[in-house]
Amino acid sequence: MAREKVNLETSQIAWKELQRFFAAGAAVFIASDLDLVDVAYQFSIDNKDQVALWMQSNQVALVSDQQAVDWFEADVEVWAVVVKPWILVQE
Repeated sequence: MAREKVNLETSQIAWKELQRFFAAGAAVFIASDLDLVDVAYQFSIDNKDQVALWMQSNQVALVSDQQAVDWFEADVEVWAVVVKPWILVQE
C-alpha cells in the first residue's frame, strides 16, 4: 500500500460508527504527535520494528476501554484509516 493510497483512504468519522471494530479488538489508537498516514503505511508494509518502538513509547496502542467511553460520550470524530485487520484512529 503506497503512502498516496493510504492518504486517500484516510477520513474523519464519528467514533460511534467504529464501535464494532473496538469490540473486536481491532481499533488502534495513534498519538496525535504521529503522522497517521505514516503510521498506517508502516503497518501496511509490516514494519514490526517501528511499530514496536511506537508501542513501547505508548504512541500506538489498542484503544482503551476508557478512551472508547470518553470518545463515545463526547461524540468525538476521529481520523481513521483501515489497514486490515486494524482500523487506526487518531483524535
